[in-house]
Amino acid sequence: MGRVRFQVIIALVAILGLALVLAYVAFRVNRVTVPEAGGIYVEGLAGTPQTVNPLLSQANPVDQDLVALIYSGLTRADERGRIQPDLATSWDISAGGTIYTFHLREDVTWHDGAPFSARDVIFTVGLMQDPAFQGAAFLSDLWRNVAAEALSEYTVRFTLREPYAPFLDYTTIGVLPAHILRAVEPGRLAESDFNGSPVGTGPFRVEDVTALHMVLVPFEGYYGQPPYLERLELRFYPDTPSVFEGRKRGEVQGLARVLPEYLDVVRKDDDLALYTGPLAGYNLVILNLDRPVFQSVDVRQAMMYALDRQALVDEVLGGQGIVIHSPILPHSWAYDPNVPKYTHDLAKARAILDDSGWYDHDGDGIREQGAFKLEFALVTNDDDPVRVKLVQAISEQLREVGIQANPTLVSWDTLVSEHLRLRRFDAVLTGWQTLPPDPDPYPYWHSSQATDDGLNFAGYVSGDSDRVLAAARLTPEEAERAALYAEFQAYFAEDVPSLLLYQPVYAYAVDDEIMGVQIGMISEASDRFRNIAEWYTSTQRMLYTEAREKGLVDER
Repeated sequence: MGRVRFQVIIALVAILGLALVLAYVAFRVNRVTVPEAGGIYVEGLAGTPQTVNPLLSQANPVDQDLVALIYSGLTRADERGRIQPDLATSWDISAGGTIYTFHLREDVTWHDGAPFSARDVIFTVGLMQDPAFQGAAFLSDLWRNVAAEALSEYTVRFTLREPYAPFLDYTTIGVLPAHILRAVEPGRLAESDFNGSPVGTGPFRVEDVTALHMVLVPFEGYYGQPPYLERLELRFYPDTPSVFEGRKRGEVQGLARVLPEYLDVVRKDDDLALYTGPLAGYNLVILNLDRPVFQSVDVRQAMMYALDRQALVDEVLGGQGIVIHSPILPHSWAYDPNVPKYTHDLAKARAILDDSGWYDHDGDGIREQGAFKLEFALVTNDDDPVRVKLVQAISEQLREVGIQANPTLVSWDTLVSEHLRLRRFDAVLTGWQTLPPDPDPYPYWHSSQATDDGLNFAGYVSGDSDRVLAAARLTPEEAERAALYAEFQAYFAEDVPSLLLYQPVYAYAVDDEIMGVQIGMISEASDRFRNIAEWYTSTQRMLYTEAREKGLVDER
């Protein structure tokens, strides 16, 4: 009998032990590691803040970085250029496309605790409309043609003189606090002490400011997702080499911009993670279509086939670029993936030139047609080593099909003032940088912009392109605009008014102890902070069900 009891006891102990093991396994299996609030991130920037003010920050990337963290706009742009709610919860557009009514959040406070309301929006717009406004001209040019009124404490109406589909882009600008700045004269806004100790409605507020750094901490009253980081410090250095020296001394965890010449340095740092994202801009060879050598579309198409653009990206840029086929970039909602594409095809380039009557009769390697030689000057700025290499490489590639592009180097000021603005050039290697989220190509390719003060430097004139570009500006519906832009992209590909090359890539380095970093399309360098609320250094174990309820696990 005693032996039986002993066996029973052993069995019970074994069952209990198994149960404990299973419980422990279940405990471990049903728990996940998730981010936890806490941690510090220190980033090094080349430059110093001047006016940390959304209305005045356009010329200084450091100011733009701080503005993105401290302020909010009525709206914000996502990675595809679509406009999303921010301080506004929604908006209505009238049937004629001239009246925009914004409905504001009612749970927003400024960093000093004052309530946000429509008064702040009207005040901010009024600053840009004032004749003494000191900010970028494109802001005042737009807003001075808009009537702004507060319909209630949390409703604002904007009335445009005529339909303008890209208008929503302008509502992403940060809003300023009327209760702090109302006594400041618009013409003296840049001199205000406020610009050094800003107060916004964004996810971070200023805790400390010196000549060497600005320290930000999460704003407890922020209406959006609270950041995990408990402290964000931006340290200022005189130049890029100084930032890298700061990294060597252990002063910073992140490097705001990694230029191609520093990629190898970053890759040798085992503790740095390199993030890249396409920049909202593109490099191209602008052709002066008034020059006889470029007036034949056959020549322009042959040049596109002659260029090995992927080789340019790989060999000159170290892979830091994306070959493009349209002036509307691939990330945009307006991009047509079916746009005709030019591939590297020397045989086809030569055949097109032969069929067009361009031959090398005198054996000098350059094709001619009557008195005209297929030869031109290819100009770029001499202070950009990448562009200097590019014009050399492009010249060599075109030479293979009998086209002579003579590299010509000038200063940036000379390039702009004496060549581009005066239209005194054959071809220019340059680029459009930090294009806005709205994909509107009108300023660069509509014939009305081929005047002395316009940006259509190529002198591109096309009735078909003009028609769809003008119509797209009057069409607020995205699907209809996208269809019009698809037409434009097809016309552009056929006409080849200039030689599209590549979209640059933004490179950003962050210590690998900082997790949750993601980089998508970069319109401005500050877009690297688009998901900073999700960056973290600390983690915790949590029941899966609890983590799911809090939205901390991705169930896709």
